[in-house]
Parts: sequence; C-alpha cells; structure tokens
Amino acid sequence: MPTRFDRASVYLAGAAVASAIVSIVAAEILMALALVALFIPPRMRLRWPAVTAPLILWMAWTLVSLAASDHTRDGLPQIKKFIWFVMLFVVYNAIRELRQIRGVVIACAAAAALSSAWGLEQAARKYHAYQAVRSGFRDFYSYYVAARITGFMGHWMTFSGQMMMALVLVGALLLFSRDRKWSWPLAAAGVLIAVGLFIAETRSMWGGAVAGVVYLLWFSRRWMIAAIPVLAAILYLANPFSARERIISIVRPHGDTDSNQHRAVLRRIGVEMIRAHPLLGVGPEQVGKQYQQYIPPDVPRPLPTGYYGHLHNIYFHYAAERGLPALAALLWFLGRALYDFARTLRRLPDSAHTRWILHGAIAVILAMMVGGYEEVNLGDSEVLAMFLGVVGCGYAAVSLCEDSNSRQSDR
Repeated sequence: MPTRFDRASVYLAGAAVASAIVSIVAAEILMALALVALFIPPRMRLRWPAVTAPLILWMAWTLVSLAASDHTRDGLPQIKKFIWFVMLFVVYNAIRELRQIRGVVIACAAAAALSSAWGLEQAARKYHAYQAVRSGFRDFYSYYVAARITGFMGHWMTFSGQMMMALVLVGALLLFSRDRKWSWPLAAAGVLIAVGLFIAETRSMWGGAVAGVVYLLWFSRRWMIAAIPVLAAILYLANPFSARERIISIVRPHGDTDSNQHRAVLRRIGVEMIRAHPLLGVGPEQVGKQYQQYIPPDVPRPLPTGYYGHLHNIYFHYAAERGLPALAALLWFLGRALYDFARTLRRLPDSAHTRWILHGAIAVILAMMVGGYEEVNLGDSEVLAMFLGVVGCGYAAVSLCEDSNSRQSDR
C-alpha cells in the first residue's frame, strides 16, 4: 500500500516536470525532493527504465571524451547536466497509475498555456516598441526575428521546444484518451500553446510540431492531415506578426537575417570535426572554442551571421563534440524508447486507456528528433528535463500494461 512518502513523490515528480516550463531552479529543487521521498522507507521496489544502458553509455563516453581533451574544466557544465537524467528515474518510479500520468500532462499543459499567455503579452509589447523605432528597421520582421517572445524562458528556442512538446501531448490526450473530463480546458490550452509556438517563429520547432501532430493524426483522424497545409496557407495569407516572411525563409532566406546559410556552414564544420576526431570528438564545450580551426577552405569569409557556440544540430553536434559512439548512444536511447512504446501499443486493444500516453510519448520523441536537425534542443536543461519527464511517463505506461498482462495471465 502506498505510504504518504510515495504519494509525496508522485506530486513532487509531476510538479518537477511541469515546473521546468516555468523555472528550472524550481524543477531542480522539486526533482531532488522527489528523489529523497523515493528513498524514505518503507518504499516500493525501485525500477530501472529499459533505456538505462544507452543513458549510462552516453554519460560514460562523455566522461571519456572530456578526459581525453585538454580542456577538462571547460567541459564541466556538460557533466553537471547529468543531474537531469535523474528526472527519468524519478518519474518512472514515482508515477505508477494512469491518472497520475494524466495529471502530469495536464499540469504541463497548464504551465505551457501560462507561458504562452505571457509570451503573447511580450509580443504586444514588442510590437508597440517597434512602432516607436520603426524608422531604424526595414520592416517588423527584421526587428522581431532577433528578439522574439520567450514566455517564462530566457530564449525563444527553449520556449518553442517546450511549447512543441506540450502541444503534442495535449493533442495525444484529446485524440486518444477516453476520459473527456478535461477536453474543453485542454483544447483551449492547446490553442493558446499553438499560438505561442507560431508567434515565436522558431522554424525547427514548427517542423517538429508538424511531425508530431502528423503522427498523431495518422493513427486517429488521418483525413485531418489535409488540414495542415490549408492552415499554413491561411496563416501565410493572413500574415500575423510578419509570419509570411518567416515561412518564406524556409526555402528563400533573407540573407543574414535568417540562419539558413549559417546552419549550412555549421554542418560542414561539424563534418570536418568528425573526420578529425571520430571517436572522442573535440571535447565537451569545445565546439564553440575551436570551430575556426575546422572551417572548410572554400567557405567564403566573413562567415554568415549567427551563433557559433554549438552546431545547431544534435546529430552533428554530439558526434563532433563527443565522438560517434556518443551519437550512437543517443540514437540507441531514442530508438529503444520508440521501439518499447510502439511494441506496447501493438499489443494493446483499441479500447486500452493507456494508448494516449504511448502515442504522445512517441510523438514527442519524433518531434524532438525532427526539431533536433536544426537545433541542439536537448542541450537546454529546461527542454531536457521536460523531455525526460515525458519519456518517464511513457515507460510508466509500459509498466502498467505489463503488470496488467501479468495479472491476466495469472488468472
């Protein structure tokens, strides 16, 4: 029978995941308290998710890469990020019922909706500020693209990554859950989150969100996929917040205003780093410090305007920074989670109540993988904490299904 400490760990773990959308400090404190509650006796048997092995390999190879580099102290911030892997362990062990998983997702939706609402207020202020200084800019797009909304976060990329995951989770709950109690509030939160994500104008997270939503619709209401290009056309014509220019920039960038050329150069730099250091990379936190040594000779100078502290791509970046084995560990982690969730789904009847979170977890992983091609989204602690919380909820659902099957086979 669950003790009061078990119940405390549930609330603390769920609050840790949701609070990552509001404050990373609060998330860290709540995660630590949840971990402590899990170890207070009497306690339930602790369990390890199936992705533990690739996670350990990832951490071990990061340490090897750091030790092999000549800049050990510089790489310590990446070692400190290991603390966020505790989120997966905490959520997987604390959350053991479907209603608890639903509570975590609803809390995330509420926090994301509030962050988006704050972002919309920021958008209004930015537009009024532009009106006061518009003579110094070609148009609103050139003013806004370098200073977009951030919600409760410090950067629009972090904000957009969280909104992307929250939107996909809300979609999964609405499309697959048989519990309609929260449908209208969730739908309202989903609209608010979608508006915030759109106005943040982060193209990589747009792509991730579309990938996640298409996956969900493919397995629920396939005909609605046709509505996505229609919606894009409407937004293109309506052009809210100069979004038309941002949409066009996907295929026709506005010179240095957009980062297309910048990201293309970074991928080439990443290839050169991987060729030179295929096993151990250049070392954690060394991409930004050493990138000039790996610029291909045919790349024209000056380089395109942009941030060169990382490679804006999780696949190129982690392979260049820590070596191909580190990238293999990351892909193993993501692939194993996708396999476990999809395998469990195939074994479930269509009437199973756990289907929504398994679909949601798969959609979130796919969204992160697509968005990760244009951004090191897993490098943000706030995004990583929320992502690992979602994966933990997915594995909690897997355990629920396995326990249910075990009980049925014992009868």
